[in-house]
Amino acid sequence: MVRAVSETHGEILAAAARQFAVSGYRGTSLQDIAREVGCSKATVLYHFANKEALLAELMAPAIAVLRDLDEQLVGRTGADGQEAAAVGFVDLAVRFRREIALLRGEFAELLCQPAFAHIQQISERLRDALAGHSDQPVARITALVLLAGIPEACAEFADVGDDDLRVALLTLARRAIAPVDATLPQQSTTTDKDS
Repeated sequence: MVRAVSETHGEILAAAARQFAVSGYRGTSLQDIAREVGCSKATVLYHFANKEALLAELMAPAIAVLRDLDEQLVGRTGADGQEAAAVGFVDLAVRFRREIALLRGEFAELLCQPAFAHIQQISERLRDALAGHSDQPVARITALVLLAGIPEACAEFADVGDDDLRVALLTLARRAIAPVDATLPQQSTTTDKDS
């Protein structure tokens, strides 16, 4: 029985997702994917120019939502921008947690590939929004930890339902991005010499 082209395309994508989840992006070959589908490597290459193109298609829906979030954050500053960034990023991470899990441990390397280069700039803008566009180290560090930790939590806690995970992550994010002045430790005005 001959498979329809669109059916084979979908089977290749599904097999790639499973292989990437088990062996990682680097650890998966096109031959591995072809073997799982029950087709030749040439068939995989008929549908996808290379492994990067396969990953790009798998990630396309998540990337589209990330771009939309980036556009929604333009011109939003302060607490309003922080809240919008936190809600948008948590929603994205929870919605696409399976795709995020595929990249676990390989995200930094994948950002260097041409198909994903633009994500680095979007991530930097998202980090700035989460920091309330503050240049204070505590705000910038908090934003970076949220950007790294939220996807990691989504990948790690696969047994937690989407709604529960979303509530937990938003609660955490909102606590973390409390107004910067409230998160700074009180500095003493005296020195040891004054004592």
